[in-house]
Amino acid sequence: MKKIVTFGEIMLRLSPPGFKRFSQAHQFDVVYGGGESNVAVSLANYGLDSHFVSRIPKNDIGECAVMELRKRNVNTSKILRDGERLGIYFLETGAVSRGSKVIYDRAYSAMSSIQAGMIDWDDVFKDADWFHWTGITPALSQGAADACLEAIKAANRLGVTVSTDLNYRKKLWKYGKEPNEVMPALVEGCDVILGNEEDAEKHFGLHPQGVDVTHGDSVDGKAYLSVLQQLMEMFPRAKKVITTLRGSISASHNSWTGVMYDGKTLYEAPSYEITHIVDRVGGGDSFMGGLIYGMLNYDNDQDALNFAVAASCLKHTIKGDANLVTVEEVEKLMSGDASGRVSR
Repeated sequence: MKKIVTFGEIMLRLSPPGFKRFSQAHQFDVVYGGGESNVAVSLANYGLDSHFVSRIPKNDIGECAVMELRKRNVNTSKILRDGERLGIYFLETGAVSRGSKVIYDRAYSAMSSIQAGMIDWDDVFKDADWFHWTGITPALSQGAADACLEAIKAANRLGVTVSTDLNYRKKLWKYGKEPNEVMPALVEGCDVILGNEEDAEKHFGLHPQGVDVTHGDSVDGKAYLSVLQQLMEMFPRAKKVITTLRGSISASHNSWTGVMYDGKTLYEAPSYEITHIVDRVGGGDSFMGGLIYGMLNYDNDQDALNFAVAASCLKHTIKGDANLVTVEEVEKLMSGDASGRVSR
């Protein structure tokens, strides 16, 4: 069984029920999630040996987060149990022409105060096949960025495949560093790079010509080829560069697909119309989880990409951060069965 390690912060998510605004809420629904933990849950659901590494406070709320991961068969044995608090984020779910809204309350969280040297990465990566991190972690603090770089260098030294989801979050870069001062040194150690058009522009100043994601209901994958080529030139270690493509008709209706470039061929996945979105948070994480599974289990890049897009399409139908689908459900959609008929 393939062993995959992810590293990052899991948070307490608090959301008004349904589509209520914050000002209408008298209670909040509780979910635990985060970019890297969501990927770990996806991979555990697909039957892989999935490990999540983080720093979580040793209190009841921290224990609830760890219990949620264990419930999904994620290995939590290398999580550090110390620090002051678990990070929180508040989510107001949008609908139709009103977009969703996120408010972070994660300052001084256990993960944001992590430092290099706290984790024995040689021990963590024993028998590991893959390591995944996202651009959210180095955005938290200098210490988190240093720990992430330490992990990447250890994985490179030990021959572990490294992937990243660039995941630009403008509300997080608050500790005095700009993304372009931090991210290049980390991405240099990556074999697989995932990022959308905003990630490429905000981190590295790359932008596809003639593309405006705030207008139009579809996106052209070929328009992103130049960006993918530039990313591969900028980071020559990378063997695959991928972008997700979201056409936003409204908060409730998106088109969804993705493209992959291997230095020679541009692979394009089928496009899905997601007409009644239940929860789009974690859509990119579900894509990454599907991509890692596909690259480890299929014989060709096209099938791996198709699996990733189908998996993330299904995530949009599931409330919460994590993608709680099986390989069989994803492959059913890949085969063209989008009927949603009752399984009896």
